[in-house]
Amino acid sequence: MKKSNKLMLAAVLAVALPTGALAAEADLQARLDKLTQQMEDLKGQVERIEDKSLGKWLSIGGDYRFRLDSLHGKTAPYMDGMTFGMMYNLAMSGYFTPVGGPAAGDAAASTLFASAAARVPSYKPKNETLYTNRFGLDLKAKATQDVTVNVKLGIYKVFGDQSGSPAQSNFFGDRAGVFDGTIGHVPSDSKLNVDRAYATWSNIMDQPVWFSVGRRPSTNGAPTNLKSNTARPGNGGTPALLVDYAFDGMTLGYAPDIDFLPGFYTKVCYGRGFESGYKAVGNEVKDTDMLGVAIIPVDTDPLRVWLQWNRGFNIFDNPAIAQSSFNAPGLVAAMTPFGPALTGMATNAAGGMFNIPFNATTNLGSIDWFGAGAMTTLKKVGPGDLNAFADFGVSMTHANTNQGMMGGMMSDPGQGKAPDRTGFGIFAGLRYDLPSKTKIGAEYNYGSKYWITMAPAADDMWTAKVATRGHVIEPYVIQELDLKPISSVFAKTFFKIGYQYYDFEYTGSGNWVGDPKKISELTTNTMLFMAPLKEAHNIYGTFEVHF
Repeated sequence: MKKSNKLMLAAVLAVALPTGALAAEADLQARLDKLTQQMEDLKGQVERIEDKSLGKWLSIGGDYRFRLDSLHGKTAPYMDGMTFGMMYNLAMSGYFTPVGGPAAGDAAASTLFASAAARVPSYKPKNETLYTNRFGLDLKAKATQDVTVNVKLGIYKVFGDQSGSPAQSNFFGDRAGVFDGTIGHVPSDSKLNVDRAYATWSNIMDQPVWFSVGRRPSTNGAPTNLKSNTARPGNGGTPALLVDYAFDGMTLGYAPDIDFLPGFYTKVCYGRGFESGYKAVGNEVKDTDMLGVAIIPVDTDPLRVWLQWNRGFNIFDNPAIAQSSFNAPGLVAAMTPFGPALTGMATNAAGGMFNIPFNATTNLGSIDWFGAGAMTTLKKVGPGDLNAFADFGVSMTHANTNQGMMGGMMSDPGQGKAPDRTGFGIFAGLRYDLPSKTKIGAEYNYGSKYWITMAPAADDMWTAKVATRGHVIEPYVIQELDLKPISSVFAKTFFKIGYQYYDFEYTGSGNWVGDPKKISELTTNTMLFMAPLKEAHNIYGTFEVHF
């Protein structure tokens, strides 16, 4: 009996123990499954939060620059045609309108115009300490799949000034005042301007095709990134020798994968340089448009090659400038003896002997540009890396018979239609990067008599150096501080010092209006609308922070 009870107990235990173990294991598995589900739910919540966080879809960067320029120049002698031209227009429209004796009017005009046409001997303009602040804020938003929006906001102002006039001059058209193509790139005021704002749709129909529209990244193109110490421009940039102008426009690009042409892409670009507005009776001014085709056969880290063609249609005579730097004290002084009404006209037109407004009044023709260039980086050349570039451009003007106040395309007032003019420009440079974060560079450019480019937004104080009809040399040194980047991997702080020397051979650098004249042959009998600089010097230094 006792033996059978023991056997029964053993049997019960044999059955009960596995059943209990199985129950505990099942409970443990249930707990694990529940915990796993909770972890998955938590992971999903985190992912949803990350998807909505700013860092997931918005990138923020920018730069700050303090700059000191010490500017010295020397002009050639000339006759100031600006006061003469303004005087003639104002007098004919105001002073001679009332009915009166024609002989008396002619006598007055003779004295009036003789006073206005001032003969100006050679002089030496200078600004020994020009301080400027520049700040830019870059935003890149991933809006939807394959669609991004890029925005760059910025201010650029002179210390102690809200007009930008201390950095403006009557030496060159691109620095006579701030206009649509240069705002944010030459000193103006402390308003936060929109430098760039464009949307890009990539991978259209799952093909290597993109479309982009808006305020374009058509400034600060290659190879200016070497001197500015920034990353190489992407496929949105434009070679700086031909175009450095803030355009509103659009681009259609194609980047197929070609084994023997690494990084190949091509694009068609369109931009509007001037909007003429509503048309009225007698308003013949047309819109100014630009069309370009870029082919980049190779775009890799060690080598980039570019080919470019642009055409400007219906080129305007003057950009729309709210206030310009044509200082006309001689104009007002000459008009004073002929009555307060006439003097008032001069004062209004000259804005109190300054800030004469300009607007496009006619279209002068079209211009073709052709360019080819390359830049390369050679690693471990001695202790450092060597960067080099060379760029070549050709301009061809096609004038019509129209004339503005200052003349036609490549012709002076009264000369009539100029023949097609061909000019060329070259731009070359080196930069050697040392392990100490010291970067030593030098650049040289030359432009011929009829060379014209579309680069008024270039980062130069006197005038866009790549537009010079003559020679420019520029050595510079950059010293980066050995500081750990925090805001991004691209963050850096550095100092830069440099020197620019301009040797002008012909008048009208950067300007398609007027017939270029050899500067060495100018006299006080040579009528010009802008003071002809013979040479210019600029010693500059910057402190810059990129974040």
